[in-house]
Amino acid sequence: MDNVDKKFYLVREDVLPEAMLKTIEVKDMLERGKAESIAVATQKVDLSRSAYYKYRDTVFPFSTIKKEKLISLFFHLEDRSGTLSNLLSVVAASGGNVLTIHQTIPLQGRANVTLSLNTSNMTVEIDHLLTELKKLEFVEKVEVLGTGA
Repeated sequence: MDNVDKKFYLVREDVLPEAMLKTIEVKDMLERGKAESIAVATQKVDLSRSAYYKYRDTVFPFSTIKKEKLISLFFHLEDRSGTLSNLLSVVAASGGNVLTIHQTIPLQGRANVTLSLNTSNMTVEIDHLLTELKKLEFVEKVEVLGTGA
């Protein structure tokens, strides 16, 4: 189903029809491994499978609407005063939220830094952020270690 032209509404739980609430419960059971199949889950909550299929792609808990987007970046930096601060300023200016920082002890004038970022509120594309980070004169290397939701 194409949701591009659809309107979405935020509705309080107590006004939803029972079938929609049970559909959310079935989806939760399946996601958490509390039921082996749709048939088992719908039977447990006393919902017809046809009602489940009717609503499964149209009703979601609010918490699933905004998923965090995570990315881990690895940097090889020159050991200069203020380098980490400058790096973090560029990330902050993009709207990225730093979740974790791991920095090694500098050896031979070089340090490794790993950042885990929440990118869900970024105002620029990740490729643009990487380009800006690579432009910093003290950054020798930037690698994306992984992404996730």
